Order: sequence, then C-alpha cells, then structure tokens
Amino acid sequence: MIHCVLHDPQDSVAVVVVENVKAGTRLTGLVLDLDRTLELDCVQDIPIGHKVALRDLAVGDTVIKYGVDIGKVVKPIRKGEHAHVHNIKTKRW
Repeated sequence: MIHCVLHDPQDSVAVVVVENVKAGTRLTGLVLDLDRTLELDCVQDIPIGHKVALRDLAVGDTVIKYGVDIGKVVKPIRKGEHAHVHNIKTKRW
C-alpha cells in the first residue's frame, strides 16, 4: 500500500494519500520521478492531504515538496512527524 507520495528524492516532505495514518505506522512512500518506493516510520497521526517529514528539519530549513520550495521550518520537525502550518510558514511574508 502507498501511504504518501513525493516527486523528487530531494523532497523533504511527502503528502499523505490515505485516511487514518496513525503514529507507529510504517509508511511506504512512492517517489514518482523514479518510480520507486521508500519506507519510514510515522511518529504522529497525520490527516490525509497533510505532509510527513522525510528527514529531521531544523528551524530555518527550507521545505521542499514536489521539487518546489514551499516555505521554511519555524519549529523543529523530526523525521516521520506531521509537517503543516503549525511548524512550516511561507517565505512570502
């Protein structure tokens, strides 16, 4: 089962594509540009459509989703954690 998707292996987050992802779930992610998978452990519940961190991210790090800079980290995010508006902000303002 594919739990999350990303385009580029350099992406720092993937998008959850199934309902009810719970902490402790071993996630399978599909790397679309390479047509291969990766695995990671989910450490928090994550709603469908939200992001999961693919690696540890520090305050100030750039967040890359689908190969695009989508903002900066404002609170540390551990690999497998929920990445969303509570810990990522746009760089636009």
